[in-house]
Amino acid sequence: MEFKNREFVPVIFGGDINTYSVARAFYEEYQVQTYVFGKYLSGPSYESRITIYQADPQIETDEKVIAALNGLAKKFPDKKVIAFGAGDTYINLLSKNKKQLKENVIVPYIDFEMMDRLQRKDFFYDLCEKNGVDYPDTIVYTPDMGLDFAMEFSYPVILKPSESVTYWHHPFEGQEKIFYIQNRKELEAAIQKTYEAGYESPMIIQDTIPGSDESMYVLTSYSNREGQVVMMCLGHVLLEEHGPIARGNHALIITEENETLMKQAKKLLEDMHYVGFSNFDIKYDSRDGKYKFFEINTRQGRSNYYVTGSGFNVARYVVEDYVYQKEQPLKLSKDPHLWMVIPRKVAFRYVKEEKNKEAMRRLIREKKVVNPVFMKGDGKLSRLYRLFRTHMSHFVKYKKYYS
Repeated sequence: MEFKNREFVPVIFGGDINTYSVARAFYEEYQVQTYVFGKYLSGPSYESRITIYQADPQIETDEKVIAALNGLAKKFPDKKVIAFGAGDTYINLLSKNKKQLKENVIVPYIDFEMMDRLQRKDFFYDLCEKNGVDYPDTIVYTPDMGLDFAMEFSYPVILKPSESVTYWHHPFEGQEKIFYIQNRKELEAAIQKTYEAGYESPMIIQDTIPGSDESMYVLTSYSNREGQVVMMCLGHVLLEEHGPIARGNHALIITEENETLMKQAKKLLEDMHYVGFSNFDIKYDSRDGKYKFFEINTRQGRSNYYVTGSGFNVARYVVEDYVYQKEQPLKLSKDPHLWMVIPRKVAFRYVKEEKNKEAMRRLIREKKVVNPVFMKGDGKLSRLYRLFRTHMSHFVKYKKYYS
């Protein structure tokens, strides 16, 4: 693999598929290596040829993040150091410490005050209400409501934290990313466990929209430094992961076109002068024919390579905006492309709708398909062995958890 000397150095904090997807985008567009700072010697970026990987179990702290970025800024004084985060904890650290970083460090995320508000789902639903964006029937639960509160929609319901960063700082037995609640007893028990563990922010109780994973969508956008949306890429999620911790993570996506849906999100983003990547989770509600927005991630999503694979390289949007300061016209996704991180046999076994299976077959025949972690040329055997084991483990995970 060959690398080129550029005017910038990309950096991303984290260790999951998000980090490798961003690094791969930078390599494919600019032939550069990406510095990756993770907690452990694991994940798809570890032992990769396109990354310079450094592990530190304490990396999720202000001091460590500042030191890592300022160290690179000092090492490369004539280059722009572009910083990404692979999860909410990291982008919070990057955003709130912008003023502590050297002048040649670029943090392409919104200011921390706005980020902190948007990461609360109750605040996001207020924005949806003001901007005419559809979302599921919702109760914002706070501890002072007790357990004797009314609920107008029926079971099963969804229970999830309004603010996920601190939620995971308070682990408890049976903790899940999203609770699927079947009755009042289960609801009260999950609420009690969550708050007894130390979580303090609101919880979200939500109407369950009918339909399988094949009713899910993901919308990724990029808003430039002026707050103008210049890219929107919609993905139809055909399968998600179903384990307790990974539940809701995308496993299979086909890019689609839906200009009406994109315009809703574009208005919301531009009205609040949002900048950087945004990522919406959406589900189609067959009862009223509407697309319901669940939340906004104030960063590129874990599955961001579905965007790059569809022709909208995520690295290029940031570099063109911040390094070369070029104007970029608005582009919307149109052509289908298949992104998958599970074996094909698993995909065809658990996708139910025949029209979706046929779309998958067609894209595979046309070679419009990608698994982002398996890149040609990045074939160190120890890395491939780890990734292959993870890849094949989905046979067991779906058999155990999918219903």
